[in-house]
Amino acid sequence: MTNYIIRRLLMVPILLIGVTLIIFGMLQLLGPVERSALYVKDFPKNDKQIQGIITRYGLDKPFLTQYGIWLFGVKDPVSGEREGGILYGDFGYSRTASQDVIDIVKNRFPNTVDLALWTVYPMLSVGIWLGVKAAVNQNKFIDQAARVYSIIGTSFPTFVFGLLLLMLLYAGPQYFMPGKMSDWVSQIIFAGEFKQYTHLLSIDALLNLRFDIFWDALRHMIMPILTLSYINWATYVRVTRSSMLETLRMDYVTTARAKGLSEQTVINQHARPNAMLPIVTMAGSSIVGLLGGVVITETVFNYPGIGKAAADAAANLDVVTVLGLAIFSGSILIVSNLIVDVVYAFIDPRVRLA
Repeated sequence: MTNYIIRRLLMVPILLIGVTLIIFGMLQLLGPVERSALYVKDFPKNDKQIQGIITRYGLDKPFLTQYGIWLFGVKDPVSGEREGGILYGDFGYSRTASQDVIDIVKNRFPNTVDLALWTVYPMLSVGIWLGVKAAVNQNKFIDQAARVYSIIGTSFPTFVFGLLLLMLLYAGPQYFMPGKMSDWVSQIIFAGEFKQYTHLLSIDALLNLRFDIFWDALRHMIMPILTLSYINWATYVRVTRSSMLETLRMDYVTTARAKGLSEQTVINQHARPNAMLPIVTMAGSSIVGLLGGVVITETVFNYPGIGKAAADAAANLDVVTVLGLAIFSGSILIVSNLIVDVVYAFIDPRVRLA
């Protein structure tokens, strides 16, 4: 197990270098003048200032030299302070948000984590439960219904379902609402009457014993949670059903039944745990997708997460912000896949032996 984990850890820096090389290579599609936007907050007043930026950051030098400066930045010869360098958290300046890209990540990522936190449980529990039920009752009504739902769910566009929820739950009765919080909650937070421990609104509300704020946060997240869960349920039903049907045909399941064990015991203790192996990988990918920012869902419901920030930047042709958020999302993907690999190895010893 130790050797397996070490091998996976050694792959992380290689993958990170690969991601940054690809993204930096995409930057090379722009000319030196356009790439100078990475390093300036105000529009240069004349061509001489632009040329000074190009020379300072080596934007007219060979690829590897530019890549090194992009990673590590340069030191000011007068003050000695480092400028630029994504390894030091400088991803450039966002003209769309009028702040550094790293500040967008600090402000928006907790919102995305908050949404993901409350989406994971219903997404996994309902999808897996329905998939198991469909497999156990193969060709019966619940199985047929689950299969029909799986087809409809995987082919139903996310934004259409989101718009339907807005019409049904917000436009008329206003049970739930888009955005992150109500105006009265934002006033309490900005007034300093609300202590932020984790910067996750729902969790901080519980820690402050402000259940009114907690309910308000949930009311704003219910529709995004339903949208994300609905789309993922369809996939989980299909994969869980297929894996469960294959497991139920295994010899050890037949042996367990021959021993006189109850059907519930056979399913819960013998079949379902082994059928969950492919679900672990898929669950890891789903969680990574949530943490990386669900662009369409956050945009439809005006939820201020990483995905919404990326959509706004793309709509305004803000290349610096889009690429900065792409680096952040790629890093999350690599680290999360490492965690999934390790968890998978704990569940299935065959992975470690391979």
